[in-house]
Amino acid sequence: MKTVPKAYLAAMLGLALAAGTALTPTPAMASEWVATWQASPQPTWGADFLLPANVPAVLHDQTVRQVARLSLGGQRLRIVLSNAYGAEPIVVGKATLARPAGNGAVAADSLRSLTFGGREEATVLAGASLVSDPVALDVPALAQVAVSIHLPQATAVRTFHWDGRQTAWIAPGDQTSSVAPAKVGYAVQTTTARPLLTGIQVESARPARAVVVLGDSITDGASASLDKDSRWPDFLAARLAPQGVAVVNAGISGARLLADGMGVNALARLERDVLAQPGAQSVIVMLGINDIAWPGTAFAPQASRPTLAALTAGYRQLVAQAHARGLRVIGATLTPFEGALPGTPLSNYYQLDKEALRQRVNDWIRHSGAFDAVIDFDAALRDPDHPTRLAARFDSGDRLHPGDEGNRAMAQAVDLEALLPG
Repeated sequence: MKTVPKAYLAAMLGLALAAGTALTPTPAMASEWVATWQASPQPTWGADFLLPANVPAVLHDQTVRQVARLSLGGQRLRIVLSNAYGAEPIVVGKATLARPAGNGAVAADSLRSLTFGGREEATVLAGASLVSDPVALDVPALAQVAVSIHLPQATAVRTFHWDGRQTAWIAPGDQTSSVAPAKVGYAVQTTTARPLLTGIQVESARPARAVVVLGDSITDGASASLDKDSRWPDFLAARLAPQGVAVVNAGISGARLLADGMGVNALARLERDVLAQPGAQSVIVMLGINDIAWPGTAFAPQASRPTLAALTAGYRQLVAQAHARGLRVIGATLTPFEGALPGTPLSNYYQLDKEALRQRVNDWIRHSGAFDAVIDFDAALRDPDHPTRLAARFDSGDRLHPGDEGNRAMAQAVDLEALLPG
């Protein structure tokens, strides 16, 4: 091999440096992470609560497999686990990600082992969350993924999301790499709650943007069809996916603006569920109906109903904190609820004085100027002949929660141009 003189190399190097570009490495394409799915954490409750928790009190040497539909897709993903309300650390033996194939099965060629700091085993500290390392799996927008988590030790379930509207499977042993743990011949349980899994993020090659929806059971999809991804934020995600915008559902059934319910109050979870979500640029706020209607019911028999001043102060504080972090805030009017929950222990959820307060709150949302934009869900869903009730075609049947068609109408009522900053 012919030796190149050092003087020649030095001269060429000097020319390159003088030119300023010849030996300058080409920068790698910048990428960002964006939240593409969320199930806001809640503390579990005891058997004395009005509603069942739908999760075992303890999981021990069991695998939980959950399915989640992403809003934006990507070639690399990572998951977020939460032990927000746990008193003890949680040991994760192994976790995997895959494309679901139905009935708890996954596509074998899509199985990917997840790591946490380079290791398969990980610990989620009490009160903390845990983000996995990125894993390569090409998933398009609006596609589902299956996350399987093995808990080898006795694990008290203290943190979950109650109303997942999606079937999950709990199987004995480590079934994280099994194609179909629901068919291995053991006793397999199903649940519609979501233990541990609280978020999924994707890597985006273009500037990442997400809209977070902060809401209660109407946003959580309480009466949406099971396993159909038919909550109103799901329909909104389908509208925004072509624009490269994610929709992150921060709804919690029973959530309230000012007080804890089946989750902590809105301001207590704003940082975690909204402001800290990667790529979040806007938040839609649809909260307040439980603040108005819970007091005096079996949920809160001794509670006092908040005043309009207290509610508007809560909204203004939420807006102020979101604006301080650069997020656009869209207020949503509260939907009709006359005759809500008939034949249940909550049949007094609706009363005339509660309706009067809802009307005053909606008037304030529409005209106060506190929000950057307003979505009038009340106008979109009400019966034109009886405006204090949901229109029959949008009602799930309980006179409070929209059904699938009502959810679709809500998503269509959103002005996409008003949703994101210019």
